[in-house]
Amino acid sequence: MAQRVDEVLASGKAPYAHGLVVLRGGQVEIERYAAGHDYALNEPLGHVEFDRDTLHDLRSVSKSVVGLVYGIALREGLVPEPGEPLLRQFPEHEDLAADPRRASLTIEHALTMTLGIEWKEDLPYTDPANGEIAMELAPDRHRYVLERPIVEEAGLRWQYCGGATALIGEIITRGAGRPLDEYAAARLFEPLGISAHAWSRGDDGATRAASGLRLRPIDLALLGQTVLDGGRDVVPGPWLTEMLRHRAVTGSGSGYGYQWYLNPGTYEGVGNGGQRLVVVPEEELVVVVTAGEYDVSLASSQAVLDAVFNR
Repeated sequence: MAQRVDEVLASGKAPYAHGLVVLRGGQVEIERYAAGHDYALNEPLGHVEFDRDTLHDLRSVSKSVVGLVYGIALREGLVPEPGEPLLRQFPEHEDLAADPRRASLTIEHALTMTLGIEWKEDLPYTDPANGEIAMELAPDRHRYVLERPIVEEAGLRWQYCGGATALIGEIITRGAGRPLDEYAAARLFEPLGISAHAWSRGDDGATRAASGLRLRPIDLALLGQTVLDGGRDVVPGPWLTEMLRHRAVTGSGSGYGYQWYLNPGTYEGVGNGGQRLVVVPEEELVVVVTAGEYDVSLASSQAVLDAVFNR
């Protein structure tokens, strides 16, 4: 495996790859870092020489981490069960419940991205017409999501929606009585020994649940190992079972659980530009790839993964 990976990296087939960590049986099998131009969301960081201690944007892999954090908060009685009404968690927007279709939305619809609302996030994340960017620019990000036009019955179809994760993050924040990033640090990262982390906030002070987390690749791999290990008494095991149960089908044909992609034999977190977390239970394998192909493709990270899995 290591030889295949090194050949791909040396050949230039993955020019935007920044990092790779492979754990097998909980032990580091491969760890590689490169250099390249990088960003923290839309803020240029210039040319970065990556190493083990360099934090990297996870982009939408952040969503999968939020999925873990919700389970911890649920065990502590801080957040409702997924079947509870969504609008009930936002009483300041109770006027929106006048529409019975909106009133019927549940937290699970947000966890599975099956809200049935109008949402367009297939534009570059520099475009204000992108749903997530429009949400960031809105006077009230949560109302912005909750009042989107309803285009179909909830639960019928998966639609990629960073706004759904923003709602989940806010429910955690309200239940915990502190920002999502602080709660995640205290209840997920620190118990696992993850001391280096950053989670950006919007201008309104809300943690960017959908895309703002930065971790070291080795620590993201540890989160994957935690899933593989059944939660390590940090994330509840029963929640992992629910989180990773097939509940929807994405546009690409993957399964989807609670903020995690489910492919045959794997659980995955995927982020813009080539951020990948892949957990393969049968092989006791965790693979993390970070890359800088933002708003372009996943080609570099896919080339590295193909080498890892000999595809």
